[in-house]
Amino acid sequence: MNNHTHSRTAVALAVAGAVLCGALVALQSRINGELGAELDDGYLAAFISFGSGFVLMAVIAVMVPSTRRGVSGIVRSIRAGEIPWWYAFGGAAGALFVLSQGLTAAILGVALFTVATVTGQTLSGLVVDRRGLGTMRPKPVTVFRVIGAALAVVAVVFAVSPQLQSGTPPWTLILPLAAGLGLGWQQAVNGQVRAVSGSALTATFYNFAVGAAVLAVVLAVHAIVSGLPEQLTGSPLLYTGGPIGIIFVAGYAIVVRFTGVLLLGLGAIAGQLAASVVFDLVVPVSARPLSWTTLAGTALTLVAIGIASIPARRATTTAPSGATRRTTSSTQ
Repeated sequence: MNNHTHSRTAVALAVAGAVLCGALVALQSRINGELGAELDDGYLAAFISFGSGFVLMAVIAVMVPSTRRGVSGIVRSIRAGEIPWWYAFGGAAGALFVLSQGLTAAILGVALFTVATVTGQTLSGLVVDRRGLGTMRPKPVTVFRVIGAALAVVAVVFAVSPQLQSGTPPWTLILPLAAGLGLGWQQAVNGQVRAVSGSALTATFYNFAVGAAVLAVVLAVHAIVSGLPEQLTGSPLLYTGGPIGIIFVAGYAIVVRFTGVLLLGLGAIAGQLAASVVFDLVVPVSARPLSWTTLAGTALTLVAIGIASIPARRATTTAPSGATRRTTSSTQ
């Protein structure tokens, strides 16, 4: 088996990992959305999710020597100017995503919430891949990727059209769209922290540390303005969003170096969409049952993902010496 075959196998396994991580994101969205509805406070639900994840990661950082060394190594690298300080701030985008889960997922339903994040996630993946980041080399924006991204936008508009017509507050759709924009950047910088530290758990620690800090400030302001619930209620399962987040954040940090940001995002979206539709079919949100337009929009988004995943075609040309070589065609 040659190196090219090994490379293709690694990418295929990485994409499968991204799909699995995406399914976990959908599960977290359902859990955090239900917790926000149960507490009647999406801000507190978001902080509980990120805060519990941070506590677990802090314990892991203390107990696992490689993670502890990685955490201090990133601090030294930032102080020495070897990497930008904002590499460690991917958790800020994660905080926005989890906050949007707590505030809107129970209103929209997991499927529609997930579809609403696809546009931003796909577009940010295109931008990051095109420009490159740190050790991630720029990737060409092919015709297939552009068509796939445009089709994803059409799918989102079609999926949310009934909600736009039925008086759903625009912010419930805008917030997950904005959160989706941050996801591509978050995955890229977390991947860079993993590359510099040599530890996916180090990247996960910084993700949860920053996200928890951001949400603590947001929650403090919210508490001053609106107050907080008198007690925590609901099933213990509704408080597992943090541990689930640890799994998929670490998974993303591992696989992004094999897939690039766009392909990672597309695989994750496929997992999110498939799982979210299952959740909304099996255990629908009473306020927003699954509609046929959401199902059709989800199917169209999966088609868009397939189109965007088509690699650039390569043409065989003959060198003057008679040797053949591969050149990338104009699809890039």
